[in-house]
Amino acid sequence: MSATNIGLSLVVLRNVPLFAELNEAELEKVSKVSVRKRVERSAFVVRAGDSTDSLYILLTGRAKVTNHDEEGKEIILAWLGPGEFFGEMGLIDGSPRSANVVAAEPCELLVLSKEAFQRCLQDNFQVAQKLMQILVRRLREADRNIESLALLDVYGRVARLLLELSEDDEGRRIVKKKISKQDMARMIGASREMVSKVMRDLELSGYILCENNQVIILGA
Repeated sequence: MSATNIGLSLVVLRNVPLFAELNEAELEKVSKVSVRKRVERSAFVVRAGDSTDSLYILLTGRAKVTNHDEEGKEIILAWLGPGEFFGEMGLIDGSPRSANVVAAEPCELLVLSKEAFQRCLQDNFQVAQKLMQILVRRLREADRNIESLALLDVYGRVARLLLELSEDDEGRRIVKKKISKQDMARMIGASREMVSKVMRDLELSGYILCENNQVIILGA
């Protein structure tokens, strides 16, 4: 990797939570063994069943983690944004990829080989500790999603999803990133028609306001 690319990688690595505790010298070691990769919208970054050989860190853009149910319908398991990573599970236990990761928009990624990732964990306890914290957080999120599917009706699942996707903006909760009804349906295990009906009902009842491709959650 050229000196210019190493410098650019250092800048982005500083903003990746997984490497937040590393000093300049440790970050430089990671940047020297990483490769930058660009992926176009709708392209597969990884596919379920592929052998696991790298850790991917999303620098720009958004990607979705997907799988398919028994009828072949796509299920969205998670959305990924800048600073988030994927592919670590297979690097730890040697299993094939468990899900697809698809670019929802043009993305730039930083790629660490299996060898480089394992060496990074061995040399930096801070990274191993942060990795464990993030994996525990993801496990708790998965537990909440399973509980939501089991206990909440579609209205409850839509409401919870909107809250999870929203950001604080001067005291208001706003879903700023555009998400289609179809993608919402794939995330909560419902039909697009039912999600559309729930969104209309929530807006008519004064719980949300949809404008400029954003959803404002009223009274949250």
